[in-house]
Amino acid sequence: MDTKTKYLGLELKSPIVVGSCGLTADVDKMVQMEQAGAGAVVLKSVFEEQIIHDIKRNTHMFAPIDNYGVSYEYIAAHVADDSLEKHFSMISEAKKRLTIPVIGSINCFSYENWLTYAKRFQESGCDALELNMAILPYETNLSADDIERTYTQIINTLRKSITIPISIKLGTYFTDMAKSLQQISWMGIQGVTMFNKSVEVDIDIENESMKNASNLSTHEDMFKTLRWVALMSKKMRCDISASTGVYTADDVVKMLLAGANSVQVVSCLYKNGIDTLKELNAGLQSWMQKKGYDSIDAFRGKLAVLPTDKASVAMRTQFMKYFAEIS
Repeated sequence: MDTKTKYLGLELKSPIVVGSCGLTADVDKMVQMEQAGAGAVVLKSVFEEQIIHDIKRNTHMFAPIDNYGVSYEYIAAHVADDSLEKHFSMISEAKKRLTIPVIGSINCFSYENWLTYAKRFQESGCDALELNMAILPYETNLSADDIERTYTQIINTLRKSITIPISIKLGTYFTDMAKSLQQISWMGIQGVTMFNKSVEVDIDIENESMKNASNLSTHEDMFKTLRWVALMSKKMRCDISASTGVYTADDVVKMLLAGANSVQVVSCLYKNGIDTLKELNAGLQSWMQKKGYDSIDAFRGKLAVLPTDKASVAMRTQFMKYFAEIS
């Protein structure tokens, strides 16, 4: 069975991509991923906030920031460059040792650094760049239009500044999800990743403090992504990478039938190991053989909702059918 596919204009030997995570910050692990059948890897994100944290930590080791005066900007730039160089050295090594595409990932909050970091990723040799742009709309003084303008400004600027393929990793916080996804896909980007797994919060009731909840997705998280991939894959002008909650070969098949060009996995590798990629690929090939498909394109998008379909009516019908069966 031929599981080759195209994503972001790149040739992948498998549609199964390892998403951005701590595992993709280690070149040895990425080599294992390729050997286990990964079609591509998305590197651990460079977070601007982490670099700012490193700057503050390093300067505070010696004296309060106020004591540095005009030299602070020079010191801050040096610390930032050092932090980034470690990341880009890792990319250089990965490009030497891997034959599968290496996709960079960045998350910034300042407009200038989106541009600066994106250029550095291109110079480092990345095959494509995923912009981790999920914006949590917690500011009450920001409207939906304000947030959408932020996406538009960043995307338009980067499209003019770098030549490698760009993918946008989005969250689900849109007041008009379908329209927003479609409009973003019309902006000349090559892909959209659905969806970002946001950091969840919990409360420690003994210490009465906030803490992070588990950041691993569950299998149930898959179904929200599956719905939106099926709804939008025929209405967008770019590729879709389906992410969050994919654990089994059946999940991979479902995402491809819904219209995804690639499927990203992370949590299942943390829970079950990198060799899980072998099981996912073997399961995909087994299903294709059973169904008589000799390529991904032979069935990809077969169950996607067509632009002419009344999707809301179809989903309402399924809703009523479900309750009729259990009543």
